[in-house]
Amino acid sequence: MFILSIETSCDETALSIIETDGTLPSVTFRVLADNTLSQIAVHKEYGGVFPMLAKREHARSLVPLFIKTLQDAGFYKKTSRHVIESPLRKDFRDILDHEPELFAQFITEIPHVDRPPFDAIAVTRGPGLEPALWVGLNFAKALSLIWKIPVIPVNHMEGHLLSPLLTRIAPETSSREKKRNEREDVRYKFAPATFPLLGLLVSGGHTELVLMHDWGAYEVIGETRDDAVGEAFDKVARMLGLPYPGGPEISRLGETGTPGKFALPRPMLQSSDHDFSFAGLKTAVLYLIKKIGLLAETQKADIAREFEEACIEVLIAKTVRAAEVTGAKTIVLGGGVSANKRLRKMLAEAVAEKLPGISLYIPDHALSTDNALMIAVGGALRYSSGTTDIADIRADGNWRLE
Repeated sequence: MFILSIETSCDETALSIIETDGTLPSVTFRVLADNTLSQIAVHKEYGGVFPMLAKREHARSLVPLFIKTLQDAGFYKKTSRHVIESPLRKDFRDILDHEPELFAQFITEIPHVDRPPFDAIAVTRGPGLEPALWVGLNFAKALSLIWKIPVIPVNHMEGHLLSPLLTRIAPETSSREKKRNEREDVRYKFAPATFPLLGLLVSGGHTELVLMHDWGAYEVIGETRDDAVGEAFDKVARMLGLPYPGGPEISRLGETGTPGKFALPRPMLQSSDHDFSFAGLKTAVLYLIKKIGLLAETQKADIAREFEEACIEVLIAKTVRAAEVTGAKTIVLGGGVSANKRLRKMLAEAVAEKLPGISLYIPDHALSTDNALMIAVGGALRYSSGTTDIADIRADGNWRLE
């Protein structure tokens, strides 16, 4: 089964094509193409993601990136016939009405492309920035209309929950054959996961503890009451005069800081529930900076170190406690903040020390940030929910994982 996946939830335009073989849990995913265009350089001057600018960049990038992705997979073939019948032009115009640049590129390029052998199109429906989500969703709808391919709406956070379980399968070809063939044979399978599985999902928009009872069956047992941890990292980075995105900059600066030089609170560390709060911690940093006044570089590093330590301490303590309460047998760490080196290291140490016998899975760095491969995997999991009745599929910026 071949799946095209589309991810436009925030500031990455991403497309992938995978081939699946087998059934859960013994399914393999062969990656035929996987491309991501980052918008970091575009949004850097704003100190964060500007939604309408993200929407514009997605609309500009999707068709060229789609053509490249087809070429990478060996699926690009031009046709001499125009595959869009005249009556359908209005339907395409209606679908892409709010993305005129995307419509212009689509109507120029796509009608001259032979139908690829896709069995389904997986696309992020939410959560995320709705203007950005709509661009990817409408692109998927337009492709579905032209080629009569089912669309599978995928929850972005489900992708982050599944991606830590992806483990690379050793290539079957020798290095000599690989040189001849050029394209690397990249395959994944799911790591052995015992349920219930507890997921710590940490990103710019979400901080959640999700209990996975079985494949596709989720329960959110804890979430942030205000700022997500990634959002807090970005805001504190701006306070310290660091560029966007703030998370990697805080971590980089914190490596040179002195632990314990400043004291910051650990919000909700002792609360009996599994919820989080980072707004108060962010405010404490603001008050500390105002108290000090003009910051020396060493003081910036010390504050960055203490802020990072406070966030990580809360995340780990809450995760360990939730695992104990729920009887989780497996833990996964997912989302953009999972790329944080100290979080990865300290969570692994805490699980080994306090939760012996529990498996911990952390994604490769390439699968930590937003990507289309995780959406393809989510689409494969929910293949039966695909539909060509696309009219009622709507973007949902607050779509909960259930």
